[in-house]
Amino acid sequence: MTDNAPTICLVAGEESGDQLGSELMKALNDRLGQGVRYCGVGGERMTTLGLTSFFDISDVSVMGLSAVLARLPLIVKRVYQTVDDVIAGDPDVLVIIDSPDFTHSVAKRVRKRAPHIPIVGYVSPSVWAWRPGRAKKMSVYVDELLALLPFEPAIHKKLGGPRTHYVGHPLSEHVEDLRPDRDERRPVSGDEKVLLVLPGSRRSEIDRLLEDFGETVALVKNEVPDIEVVLPAVSHLDAKIRQGTQNWKVKPRIVTGLEAKKAAFRSAHAALAASGTVSLELALSGVPMVVAYKVDWFFRRIKDLNRIFKFSSVDSFVLPNIILGSKAIPEFLDDEVKPQVLARLLKDLLQEGPDRQAQLDEFSRLESVMRLPQGHSQSSAAADVVLSTLGANVQKSNRALSAS
Repeated sequence: MTDNAPTICLVAGEESGDQLGSELMKALNDRLGQGVRYCGVGGERMTTLGLTSFFDISDVSVMGLSAVLARLPLIVKRVYQTVDDVIAGDPDVLVIIDSPDFTHSVAKRVRKRAPHIPIVGYVSPSVWAWRPGRAKKMSVYVDELLALLPFEPAIHKKLGGPRTHYVGHPLSEHVEDLRPDRDERRPVSGDEKVLLVLPGSRRSEIDRLLEDFGETVALVKNEVPDIEVVLPAVSHLDAKIRQGTQNWKVKPRIVTGLEAKKAAFRSAHAALAASGTVSLELALSGVPMVVAYKVDWFFRRIKDLNRIFKFSSVDSFVLPNIILGSKAIPEFLDDEVKPQVLARLLKDLLQEGPDRQAQLDEFSRLESVMRLPQGHSQSSAAADVVLSTLGANVQKSNRALSAS
C-alpha cells in the first residue's frame, strides 16, 4: 500500500457471488468511505460500486459439466490472468467469494507467489457434506473464512480448517420479503389452500423429480380438493417445466421471476420441494414442507450417506434439519421417494394438527439459531472480519517498513 487508501481485491465467479460481493462493498464503504480501491472479478453489481474487473464475469460463470468442459481452456486462462493481476495490484487483502472451483484455484496460486497477501474466503464449501479433507487443505491458503451457516465454524475446527466466523446467511437480510402480510396467507383452516411445488433449479433435478411430484400432487388433490398448486420456476427452465407438467392430472399455476416467487411463498400453506437452499427459504417463510431428492448415477454408486453426512449433527440432506440437529422436516431420498407417502404427509401439513405445528415450532427455533447479535447484518458481519484482516496486514506492513 502506497498511501492511506486501502486496496481490496474481490474475486467472484458467478451471479450469487456478485450479489454477496456488492453487499460486502456497501458495508465496507460505510466504514471506510469512498477512498477504498477495489479490483478483482465481479459482475454488474460490483462494478457499479467501483470494482475494476479484470474481465467479464460471464467468462467463468458456467454451470453443468458439459458447459464447463466446453469453456475449460478459457476458464484456465482466466485463473492465471486473475492470479497475475492480483499480484500486480498487490492488494491489502484478497477476498474470494464462493465458486470454489474458480476462486480457490486463484487463492492457492496467489498464496504460493505472494504469501504476504492475506486471503479471506467468503462462503465455506460444503465440507460437512462432501470431501471433508478440503477443510484442512484450505487452511494453507485461506486465513479467515466467512461461513453462512451457524454450525460451520465448529465443523472447520474439528476438521482442521481455517479460522471460521459465522456471519449469517444472506436470506436473513431479506426474510421479510418472504413473510406474509396479514391478508396474504389465508388461515389453513379455511377453504382455500396453496401448495407450492418446487422441483429444483437444475435440469437434472427436474428430470428426476417432476414425474413423482406430479403424481403426488394428484393424490393430494384427491384428499384436499380445495388446493391451488403453484410452481415457481426459474426463467431458463420455464419452457422445460411447462412441457414436463403438460400431462399432470392437476395442472399447476407456473410463475416466474423473483417477485412472483416471493408472492407465492407468502401465500403458501405447505410445500413439496427438492433439497437445496429453497428449504431454508421455506422455513424462514413459515411454510411447512416435505423434501425429496434423487441423486445422479455417481452418487447412487456411492450410496453411503452416513459417510457423506457424518460431519453434520444429524444424518440429513435438508439445511434446516442440519442447522437444528433434528428431523423436523420429513425427507426422502432416491427409492424412498414414493408419491403415496409424500401425499399423505402433505395432506397432514395442509390442516391444523401436530405435524404442522411441530414444523412451525422448529422454524421459530431456526430463526433464533441463525440470528446475529443485535445491530449486525450479514454484510456488516462479513465486513468486520475483512476490516480486521485488513488492519492486521496494514500494521504488519508498517512494522516491516519501520524495521527497514
